[in-house]
Amino acid sequence: MYQFTLKKVTSLEKVFPDREPTGEGMEDCLTAMRGENVSFQIAYRWMERMKKSAKAEVISPVKSYLTLRKVELVPCEYPAHLKHDEDYITTVPGLYPDLLTAPGPWGFGLVSGQWRSIWVDIDVPKDAKAGRYPVEIRLTCEGSELGSASIVLEIMDAVMPKLHVPHTEWFHSDCLAQYYQVDVFSEEYWNIVENFIALAAKRHCNMILTPVFTPPLDTGIGGERLTVQLVDVEVTDGSYQFGYDKFERWVEMCRRNEIEYFEISHLFSQWGAVSAPKIMGTENGEYHKLFGWETKASGEAYAEFLHEFLASFKEELRKLGIEKTTYFHISDEPSKDQFETYQVAKAVVEKDLEGLEVIDALSDYTFFEKGAVKQPVCALDHMEPFIENRPEKLWGYYCTAQCKDVSNRFIAMSGQRERILGAMMYKFKLDGFLHWGYNFYNSEYSLYPIDPYRCTDSSGAFPSGDPFLVYPGKDGHPEESIRMMLMDEAMADLCAMKYLEEKHGRDAVMECLETNEEEKIGFSEYPRSISYLINMRRRVNERIKDL
Repeated sequence: MYQFTLKKVTSLEKVFPDREPTGEGMEDCLTAMRGENVSFQIAYRWMERMKKSAKAEVISPVKSYLTLRKVELVPCEYPAHLKHDEDYITTVPGLYPDLLTAPGPWGFGLVSGQWRSIWVDIDVPKDAKAGRYPVEIRLTCEGSELGSASIVLEIMDAVMPKLHVPHTEWFHSDCLAQYYQVDVFSEEYWNIVENFIALAAKRHCNMILTPVFTPPLDTGIGGERLTVQLVDVEVTDGSYQFGYDKFERWVEMCRRNEIEYFEISHLFSQWGAVSAPKIMGTENGEYHKLFGWETKASGEAYAEFLHEFLASFKEELRKLGIEKTTYFHISDEPSKDQFETYQVAKAVVEKDLEGLEVIDALSDYTFFEKGAVKQPVCALDHMEPFIENRPEKLWGYYCTAQCKDVSNRFIAMSGQRERILGAMMYKFKLDGFLHWGYNFYNSEYSLYPIDPYRCTDSSGAFPSGDPFLVYPGKDGHPEESIRMMLMDEAMADLCAMKYLEEKHGRDAVMECLETNEEEKIGFSEYPRSISYLINMRRRVNERIKDL
């Protein structure tokens, strides 16, 4: 007999090699709506001297619903900012569990003296038959059984609705071209981009940042990112003609993968809107940069270009039937001392964008109070004034700066701190959620590319995990992270809450979320245990079943 320990744990607990997981909140019966993915882990410790491998066998009438993946350790050299709260698993640099990858033909590694885990996904089809199904997973080593984990899957007779608000994780197609070393707009490029978009859509991302022009995001002043501009621009006798073939291919690809919303790249530079983004075009037979850092945002030349472009582009949106589901940006994350430059830039396009959706990420209430931004995307740690005097539409976001108290998804944070976002969005009726890093594989300011398998912090700039949710796997296919799955669970919680509300009213949902004073949900104060989230979702599911 081998010295081997096995333990079932929830998807919310991160299994470190040097400590036994608690198993908090793990249930013997997992409940799912039809069309929902539910996950758990099999944690195990191998106490033999020699490293070996284990095979896993699934025994279940719903075996085809299950996928088993290895939880791999990744380097976290910068797990937290110097300024942080106490609610991190650890802030010591090291190897942390995050990457989910398919097992090789040899199976799952058994590393002497270490805890490791197998990630188990149960992806319930929308047409699955409701009922209770046994699931057993047996582990063997060289023909000898090591142990088994059993649960019951309960499929409810209810289909999970689609996410009712936009959710965008900023998509960086230039990073994909760089990492895979393919030419932008080659067939290889389009195939890789679609692989990554398809996965985003599968995980409740229903909006895609669309590079009409190369997005002016995280770019050092005077620097530039690889050109991924979808719109062709030609200059003739001082006027502009626009070609939309690549844009139309992008839209068709996104629609094919059930993307509902299109988020147009920012019309002005980041952090204050002082310059134009990089815009390439053909003039006198030469393809060159027409506008960029040297172009004043409010200058006459760029203003005239934007008027012509937006007039043409709106016709294109109407032709494609996506005018009502397309969102525009002025500039990302303007600060209070950049209010004037933001206002000047906005004035350039205000009439052109009249009647269209315009959003921007910001923290300062002044931008809404003075009418500069009517649909703010507010940082979670600056929400209070926006909630007190609420805009008609209010989104939320977090990024590297939201490192204290509020929900976030750094690798060093607990799973429950990430998943609580769904409950927050429901309680405060947020109209969307935005994050800047689905697949940002550059250093800060995009000075050079990084290998995300070796660097998870943009070369020491952001807490590990902040820049991306997915890893660039082999053959142009993304590999997921624990954090990707937890974000999916947060949005699935939100979808289930919305389903219950539509059937039984908002009060019924709130009764499931806050059963006592200790369970009150705010943006900086909220339940921080695994058990709370497991019990909360069970209460929601029980009310749905009662229907």
